[in-house]
Amino acid sequence: MEPVRTCLGCRQRAPRSSLLRVVARDGEVVADAAAVLPGRGAWVHPTRACIDTAVKRNAFGRALRAGRAVQPSEALINLSINE
Repeated sequence: MEPVRTCLGCRQRAPRSSLLRVVARDGEVVADAAAVLPGRGAWVHPTRACIDTAVKRNAFGRALRAGRAVQPSEALINLSINE
C-alpha cells in the first residue's frame, strides 16, 4: 500500500506519488522530486493553484518550520502545471 500525504495547498489527501516534496533551502522553497534532500519536507500538488494557495496561507513557512515566511523558488513556480 502506497503512503498517503496531505497537500499544503488544497489540504486533500493523496498518494505520495501524485504529490511533489518540497524543502526549504536558503530562504526559498525548492522542489525535491527524488525526495532525498535532507531536512524537513512538505508535500504539494504540482499545480499552480495548490502552490499559490500554499503561498497565500503561508503554509510553506509553517510546514517546514522555517521560522519566517519563505517563498517558492522560480524553478518551483515554473515546474507547476497550469490548470
